[in-house]
Amino acid sequence: MIIRILGICIASFIVFGCQKKQEVDLIVFNAHVITLDDNAPEAQAFAVDQGKILYTGSDEQVFNRYESSKLLNAQTKVIMPGIIDAHAHFYQLGLGLQEVDLRGTRSKEEVIKRISDFVPYQNAEFIVARGWDQNDWIDQSYPTKEDLDAVFPEVPVALQRVDGHALWVNSKALNMAGINRSGPVPGGMIMGDAGGNPTGILVDAPCDRVFELVPEPTIEISSLALKSAQEYCFSMGLTGVHDAGLRRPIIELIDSLQQAGEFKMKIDAMVSNIEPDVSYYLDQGPMVKHRLRVGAIKVYADGALGSRGAALRAPYSDDPDHFGAIITPMDELEVLADRALRAGFQVNTHAIGDSANVSVLRVYQEALATHTKAHDENVRWRIEHAQVVPPEYFKVFSKNIIPSVQPTHATSDMYWVQERLGEGRMKGAYAYNSLLAHAGILALGTDFPVEYVNPMLTLSSAVYRRDSSGYPESGFYPNEGITREQALKGMTLWAAFANFSENQRGSLQSGKDADFILLDRNPLTCPLEELAEIKVLKTYIDGENVYEL
Repeated sequence: MIIRILGICIASFIVFGCQKKQEVDLIVFNAHVITLDDNAPEAQAFAVDQGKILYTGSDEQVFNRYESSKLLNAQTKVIMPGIIDAHAHFYQLGLGLQEVDLRGTRSKEEVIKRISDFVPYQNAEFIVARGWDQNDWIDQSYPTKEDLDAVFPEVPVALQRVDGHALWVNSKALNMAGINRSGPVPGGMIMGDAGGNPTGILVDAPCDRVFELVPEPTIEISSLALKSAQEYCFSMGLTGVHDAGLRRPIIELIDSLQQAGEFKMKIDAMVSNIEPDVSYYLDQGPMVKHRLRVGAIKVYADGALGSRGAALRAPYSDDPDHFGAIITPMDELEVLADRALRAGFQVNTHAIGDSANVSVLRVYQEALATHTKAHDENVRWRIEHAQVVPPEYFKVFSKNIIPSVQPTHATSDMYWVQERLGEGRMKGAYAYNSLLAHAGILALGTDFPVEYVNPMLTLSSAVYRRDSSGYPESGFYPNEGITREQALKGMTLWAAFANFSENQRGSLQSGKDADFILLDRNPLTCPLEELAEIKVLKTYIDGENVYEL
């Protein structure tokens, strides 16, 4: 009998290592796993326990070590890490899902019709919506307050341009805000007619005078907005979002919903550069929880190109008297940079125009030069957008000054941007390959709801550099495209690095969070024109299935 038992054990050792298999929460098998781990870039299966990946390998290797009552047969489908959007406005998306969407409108008349037809607005005390873009209209001139007054004479109306940097308002809103003269103001512009009267278009800073009048959402509305945005993002394969500008009450609401188990999206909250919120969080120091990190301040250096609010070093090519405007004075940014550096916070600054980018880079360089460890990876400040950068400044980017870009801006702007910037400045515009070559890292996002949430559009724009119809045939400045693998890393591992979570997420390897998605085709091998068409079939966060097509 002893000999027989010994023989069985020897046989078991040969096949299974003569050890009891470990019980785990989930085994994923029969998959084509893109791990984005350079040491083991592909796998067939992996084991998950307590929300973490324990092991990746072949089906045989995983089943030899682990067993589980819960199995996911991927049926040879592609699995990759959950996508992290490195720059978006998650809460604003949620609020927007409760409003009419003005994106895709082709005229001011279509905008007004959508507003008029939206039932919730018919008894509203204040009408707000977002998404119009005059660059997409046949008549590309700005609309006026009179266009809105004809239909909405009594209720205030404030319609944000798609980029969030301009407002189209009616006379009621202007009167309530006390805006009665046009002209430049600190950090923005009140556009006017020949007589100096406001036309109803506000750019950047004066928009705040109208926003202050809009009733604050209730906690119930804010909670619904967060949950609505979460469900939408799960369906797109997002497991993490860097929200580029949140106030303290919403950050605390996210925290409370997560603690109650009602909210599972992983949020990196950039604190809006507004007092007293900034001082509150800088005094506390970075807050790091499993699904919530508060460790960055979001600053606006300038506006957007679409509304000519981006700050340029030379005038706009299509408006020779206009340079755009700096929103946050650089001396204020210097003070904030010093405070943030001492508090261990990131400074993440929106910079679109070349003047804004150069100014911010200089402030960053000076502040970091005073740091005792100039190349300390604990300092990871970011330029959000880095949209127009003089080529001689590419070398300033590094893992200490990270370019955080949104590739769909390139394919959205390509129809009109060269006319606005001129050929010379285009050499440093949407220059993702050049930025990556110097920085060694590129954090990718969408800037939703400015652009669409779908991260596969990010992938396509970064690599393919064409729109859905294949235009332009040779690609939009194709030399500035990046590879598929680089784009996937920008949407996962590098996005994680950009908020200090690369040891927890961003790739599928032992010890990291089990955040992953199942796709209908392989983003590394499918035809380029199909990249934007990739569908997410399942989304998992910490090993839990949170979405299924």
